[in-house]
Order: sequence, then C-alpha cells, then structure tokens
Amino acid sequence: MEKIVRSVKGTRDFYPDEMAVRRWLIGKVQRISASFGYQEYDGPCLETIDLYAAKSGEELVKEQAFVFPDRSGENIALRPELTPTLARMIAARQNELIFPCRWWSFGPFWRYERPQKGRTREFFQWNIDLIGSDQVAADAELIAVAAEFLRSMGVRPEQAKILINDRRLMDAQLSQIGIHTELRPAVLRLIDRIDKQPADVWDANALEMGLSQDQLIALKALLNNADLWQQSPELSEIFVELEALGVREYAAYEPKIIRGLDYYTGTVFEARDTAGNFRAILGGGHYANLVGDVGGKPLPGVGFAMGDVVVLLLLESLGLIPTINAAADAIFVSVFDESCRNAASRIAARLRRAGYNVFSFPGTDKLAKQLKYADRLGACAALVIGPDEIARGEVVLKDLAAHTQQVVPESELEIHVGGLLAQRQAL
Repeated sequence: MEKIVRSVKGTRDFYPDEMAVRRWLIGKVQRISASFGYQEYDGPCLETIDLYAAKSGEELVKEQAFVFPDRSGENIALRPELTPTLARMIAARQNELIFPCRWWSFGPFWRYERPQKGRTREFFQWNIDLIGSDQVAADAELIAVAAEFLRSMGVRPEQAKILINDRRLMDAQLSQIGIHTELRPAVLRLIDRIDKQPADVWDANALEMGLSQDQLIALKALLNNADLWQQSPELSEIFVELEALGVREYAAYEPKIIRGLDYYTGTVFEARDTAGNFRAILGGGHYANLVGDVGGKPLPGVGFAMGDVVVLLLLESLGLIPTINAAADAIFVSVFDESCRNAASRIAARLRRAGYNVFSFPGTDKLAKQLKYADRLGACAALVIGPDEIARGEVVLKDLAAHTQQVVPESELEIHVGGLLAQRQAL
C-alpha cells in the first residue's frame, strides 16, 4: 500500500462535521458584527513584505511571516494579520469613505510558529475595526463587541475575562520610574512576555536591557497594582461605558496587558479564560495612526482579532460546541428502480427550485439500503416514488427521525415537506 501524502505541518483538514462547526462559529461572528452595525470586507491573502515592515512588529516580520520571492524577485508574504491590509485599503479610498466606518472580516492567515496546543501555522481569524474615531466610546464599543460574542457563545464572565490596559498609562508610569523614552518600547515588549518566561529569566532580560535594580523593583510593583487604572481618565471612562453597555462583568483591569504589535498607542485588551488553560482568546487595541505609514493621512481607530483555534478549544472544554447535523434540513429522494429515475429526478429538481436541499442515490440499490444511507447522513426526510406512486400521482414522505410516513399528493409535496421541516426545527 502506498504511503498517504501528509498535510503540511501546522495546517488542518476540515471534514464535513468540522466544517459545520466552523460555519457555526462564522455565523456567530457575523451576527454579533452586524448587530453593532459592522460591514463585511476582505483583502488579498498575499501582500508585499514591505507592508508588514511598515505596520507590524519586528518579530512578526522577521520570525513569523511566510515570505517568498515571486518571479520578479519581489518578496511576498502570506498575510500573518489583516490590520496592515486594512490600512492600505483605507488609504487607497480615504477621500471616498464615510468615517467613522465599521468593518469586519473572517478569513485565513499564516504564521510560521511552532505548532502546539492553541497554535497552528494556518488559522482563521475574525478581524473587526472601528476606523476614524479617537473617542473612548469607540474603544469601549469594541470591548463590548468581544463581550457580547462571549455571551452569545454561552461563555460566562466567571469563565473568561477581557483584560484591559492603556499604553499611555504605562508610558507615563515608566517615565515616573525613570525609564528613558528610547528604552520604553523595549520595556513594553518585555512586559508583553512576562507570562511567557520564567521569572528569573525575565528579571535577567530586564537588567540586561539597561534597567537598574531599583527600576526593576518599581516596574514589578506597578505590574502588580490592580488599582493603577484609576490614574487613567480614559480607562475610567471605558469602565463607565461598559457598565452602560451591560458588559462590565466581562471586563477587568490588568497592567500586564501590553499587546506586542507596535501600532497600538492607547487602550489595549485581551480576552483570556479565567482558568488559565489557554492562550489569549482575542486581542486588540487603539491605534492613533492607521494609514500614515502606508501613504494615507493619519487616522485613528480601534479593533481586535480573534483566531478560531483557541476559542474552539475553550468552547470544547466548556461543553459549548453543539452537535451539528449538516444534513438536518436535507431531503433524500430515493430511486426505486431505473424506470422511476426520471420521476425522482424531476421531483428533486422541483424541490430544489422551491428552496429545499435535496440529494438522491446515484444507483438503484435496494430501497432499504438507500434509506439507511440517508438516515446515516442525518437527512430529515426521504421520498419514495415507485411505479404505483407515479401512477397515482402520489409520493411517500418518510420522517426519518420519527420513523413515520405519510402518502401525500405530488401536487402538494412542497406544503408537506415544508411542514415536516418546520416540525423538525421546532424540536
């Protein structure tokens, strides 16, 4: 037997049952996005590496992006994130768009990382942004979107929290403990890695980059100050707005939240499971200059991204992924024998034109085998059209779940099929 060709490391196959879950997740994303007035968009999966060099962090460009030269020698990247593409698209039509604009997208992305629990090299991601407003209410709205998504999935506030910080607050605090301006970006990146490194390694890295022992002590103290947000007018306003939006219970302040991407300039936030079993569920923040680095006029905004891998792991751990029957609304049309095939095909086509999902058996196997096939696939109903039914202008309509059947006039078939489907959906 020949060896089966393996899939590329870090990628996933989506069989129909897994694809049904993915479509369910996308449906939830779509409904929440639309409920806040966001419009769907997308960009190409290929961009020049220069775009990410202008907008993303050095680690993302040098270590995580899939990069290859095209035939002209230009370096092309499989998109590792969408915000730089969003910036390019906004800049291209900045004089035509109506601001603030609310956009969302769900699509594939690639990062060259070590595959592990909660991390793959190819993943699907929800991106949602409000562009053209520097108001704190915009930041609060995106946090509320994230909270309402968690709520819609059945995740309770005690199971997941959206942890919030503000880079402006942290920059001011770093200044107060004497950390020079040129060193602060490196310190912020160090803070972003505090939960990813052993404490002694983190301390050593802090001292190695130029912090004094006193500064390190002061830095660790502020990172453990749960009341630090009260010194930020912006964060104080955000928590008030989240209360008004009915999602305050999902939000908490966390001074260690920084976000690694360089374009965040204000509010930053991540959703994490409270048990600490997984990586961040989603993350985002406020950016003051979305399009200036790609040729547009400076434009503020706020947004977040959520990959599908971690959120599905979380939902699975909480027992919140439903059992989805992809064929639950499908009608199976059997082929009694070859003389009945045309009649079966005619009825199948008629039901499809009426808006129903219909499939049939390609051969003329025994009726019992055909019905077993339909039942195993999870079809809602089956139609039997034999010579006697054709002669009388009738169809046998079988409810496969209830194991009942009725003989109905062919002329009234759509009415009876619709009624059966309505009964199934009501259960």
